[in-house]
Amino acid sequence: MQLQVARIGKPHGIRGEVTVQVLTDAPGDRFVPGTEFVVEPASAGPLIVESARWNKDILLLAFDGIETRNQAETLRGAKLFIETEELGEDDGEGWYEHELVGLEARVGSQVVGKIAALHTLPVQDLLVVETPDGKEILVPFVEQIVPEVNVADGFVLMTPP
Repeated sequence: MQLQVARIGKPHGIRGEVTVQVLTDAPGDRFVPGTEFVVEPASAGPLIVESARWNKDILLLAFDGIETRNQAETLRGAKLFIETEELGEDDGEGWYEHELVGLEARVGSQVVGKIAALHTLPVQDLLVVETPDGKEILVPFVEQIVPEVNVADGFVLMTPP
């Protein structure tokens, strides 16, 4: 399975660098020289990181073979993925969004919706639960409110206050 870690933005400068919208909480581990990404659309890749640097709060990447602004422009909007096998051993202490999306959201034995997304925020993560009538409910993803995540059986148990 693949996990999206970034989306390429606009070119930066004339030497083929691009801005990147980071979608991972570990950019220092994901964007090192030599890292190869699966790219969507497939016609744009694969891409191998040549260099990575921060300019204020914006990550700038250079890729092997992309040497001009015009070449970089062709990458705009492309999505960068890694294989989940590259993530290492599961330490049992967290979940990736792709593991949670689609799971049933339950309060007791009652199904109240499905997990639509995971918002990773500085203070705490939030689960986005989509109810059968299409409403979205934000649920703090903390053990007191979400005591059980059972990916194998396809549900998240919630105990709202």
